[in-house]
Amino acid sequence: MEIGRHGGGELVTTDVLPASKLSSLKINGIRIDAVERGTGAPLLLLHPGIGLDPTAPVLDGLASRARLIAPTHPGFGTSDQPPAFDSVDDLAYFYLDLLDELDLKGTTLVGVSLGGWIAAEMAVKSTARIARLVLANAVGIKVGGREARDIADIFAMPEKEFNERAYANPALGVRDYKAMADADLRAAARNREATARYAWSPYMHDPKLKGRLHRIRIPTLFLWGDCDRILSEPYGRAYAGLIPGARFETVAKAGHFPHLDQPEEFSRRIHAFMEGRSS
Repeated sequence: MEIGRHGGGELVTTDVLPASKLSSLKINGIRIDAVERGTGAPLLLLHPGIGLDPTAPVLDGLASRARLIAPTHPGFGTSDQPPAFDSVDDLAYFYLDLLDELDLKGTTLVGVSLGGWIAAEMAVKSTARIARLVLANAVGIKVGGREARDIADIFAMPEKEFNERAYANPALGVRDYKAMADADLRAAARNREATARYAWSPYMHDPKLKGRLHRIRIPTLFLWGDCDRILSEPYGRAYAGLIPGARFETVAKAGHFPHLDQPEEFSRRIHAFMEGRSS
């Protein structure tokens, strides 16, 4: 498999997960893992804090009508953690550089939860290579007052409660840590550590992002799992209302990670949006 290169980008195909066609991509000397599948218009998928599962059905669904690139964020999985990276802003600039290095044009940018926050930060900076934006149960802003909790504290709850709040089908989040390979355990620990590094303080938002969302002038779709109990639907609607012309759609029987709860419907909605069709 070959991911296109432009400028200083460097790609090395690995055999660590042959079934998933996982590749190693270097951007400005920072190595990350990435999945590429499909052909057609580029679609960049930014994963949530739980990480990226290269075998997730949604990847094949999205790749069925697009050239899907799904990277693992710096610090997550087995991707490098640059010493200087400590904010979502750093990740946003990193991915803008990735778009340049891969010479992607007319990209559909899709972000889920933490990935949605990264995508929004990218779009307020530059949409030169981004044609459409999809934010799925995105965090990133503060909607309520100072004493209001807009976003559930995921670091203060046991995993069972997290799964019940985050998934329409909590079984999707259950993991048998005793049976997991050491590499998978390390990746899961790094995902949690990296999420805290980038999003702990201030918790899950950038105080300046809310006032910059008006800069997003490309077609924007909010997809919102209607069973999410990490965020509320009013939070999502308020978020969408800050982006000119943004459309808000709920996804039935989906939680905070609609791409996992409803992969077929998630893919169908995004393809319709890319193709200018009503979903």
